[in-house]
Amino acid sequence: MFDIFKNNKKNVIKDNNLYINVGALLIHVAKIDENYSEKEKDIIRKTLLELGLTKDVLDSVFKKSEETEKNSNQILAFTKEVKNKDEEFKIKIVKALWKIIYADNVSDMYEMSLMRRLTGLLYLDPKIVGDIKNKLINPSDK
Repeated sequence: MFDIFKNNKKNVIKDNNLYINVGALLIHVAKIDENYSEKEKDIIRKTLLELGLTKDVLDSVFKKSEETEKNSNQILAFTKEVKNKDEEFKIKIVKALWKIIYADNVSDMYEMSLMRRLTGLLYLDPKIVGDIKNKLINPSDK
């Protein structure tokens, strides 16, 4: 009888694996400039909710994302599932990545280099990624 609860917990973790990896990716980008702020954490939480994560598991997924990012030395694991998602899903992630990078109103060469790598790893057109960035930093431009 209690095995039902154990399996249910494993299924929830498996179902949330995508969100854990997305969270870890966003956290990695937030930490690349060595300034992991509350503003960046809020952007990450909001993005996870926008992608479909439910509020009741947000805190546990966020915590697991932080652990995953801390214990990993490469971003390939974070992008593995995301690259197979549709373009709309990936664009939401790219928007969040740019918001995180510009959370402190500055982008450095490490952040820009990482975004170029992520563009390729997520199989996105660099023009689309650049357009998203331009809309974020120049919202009045069409």
